[in-house]
Amino acid sequence: MKKSIILFFAAFLCTFAFAQKEKENAVAKNMVKLNLPALALKNITLQYERAVARKVTIAGTFRYMPKSSIPLKSTFIKLADDPEFERQVDGLKVGNYAFMPEARFYLSKKGAFRGFYLGLFGNFSQFTAEVPLEFDNAGTTEIIPMSGKLNGITGGLMIGTQFKLSKKLNLDWWILGPNYGTSTGKLTGQKTMDATEQQSLRDELAGLDIPLTKFTYDVNGNGATINFDGPWGGVRAGLCLGFKF
Repeated sequence: MKKSIILFFAAFLCTFAFAQKEKENAVAKNMVKLNLPALALKNITLQYERAVARKVTIAGTFRYMPKSSIPLKSTFIKLADDPEFERQVDGLKVGNYAFMPEARFYLSKKGAFRGFYLGLFGNFSQFTAEVPLEFDNAGTTEIIPMSGKLNGITGGLMIGTQFKLSKKLNLDWWILGPNYGTSTGKLTGQKTMDATEQQSLRDELAGLDIPLTKFTYDVNGNGATINFDGPWGGVRAGLCLGFKF
């Protein structure tokens, strides 16, 4: 009986050791990552990537930025060196969130999670903003507070590369990810205005130059609305620290 018990435990220990060895030798198929430079821009960007074939992975990226003043505001103000620009930007608050599904193909012989890759991705995003829009009315500066949101849907190509730092850690460099698509949204503001003020605000809106998208506006005695409906685009980039498991 005693000999049987000893043999049972010996077999159990061998089986356990073998299982542990198999686990250690198993190739990691999952990775979670954090985009480090995005933190300086008030963005929290997390990505989950999973290998589905030797050189193919799928990934999902989530980005969140709470509504606040624009990142690097003081830097932009110094570069512009324009008092009017400084006044407009000083009260601007923006926020956004996005979800970006992606499929990647790795070019390296080492397979998934190593070397250069090409990725096809979609970008479903929403931006929120609060804008104290200034306009000149017969030499007097007036303000109408505008707020609203814009939704964008784009698709693009990511060019990047991954480096192995250790058994569990990788560095994923999103070199360049241009994307293009469409957007819809609007900003609204309430302000009681006479005919002169309304025309002054129309003149201000007519002179706005908003890149990438198209907009129309409506001004009346109770306020104004800016409607966005047109093309939208952007560029993804980043440097992510990844943990494999």
